[in-house]
Amino acid sequence: MTTVATTSRVELLTSGSWTSVCDWEQLTPGRGVAVLLPDGTQAAVFRDHADRLYAVANRDPFTGAYVLSRGLVGSSADGRVYVASPLLKQRFDLATGECLDDETVRIPVHAARLGEV
Repeated sequence: MTTVATTSRVELLTSGSWTSVCDWEQLTPGRGVAVLLPDGTQAAVFRDHADRLYAVANRDPFTGAYVLSRGLVGSSADGRVYVASPLLKQRFDLATGECLDDETVRIPVHAARLGEV
């Protein structure tokens, strides 16, 4: 497990610079949060049970709804961490954005890191 300082901020790479989006402590393992980025788009930020950080687009490409942050986090038999859309249940690999149920579909992935306050 990763040891994280209590003052860590989650940062996403947007338009060539790092943007703080929330406190690390606000992320519950296995759950996501939606964040609004400076360009008006939304991202879904996740912390898995191994304290790894992921960020993907919040928009479900199958329905157009901004709901992926409310999806269930799980892992496939081969160890890929995914979020399952709360609407139609398609699963998206949190590291690559690939849809595990339809290889022709992919969601954007955001670079994420922990920064100090």
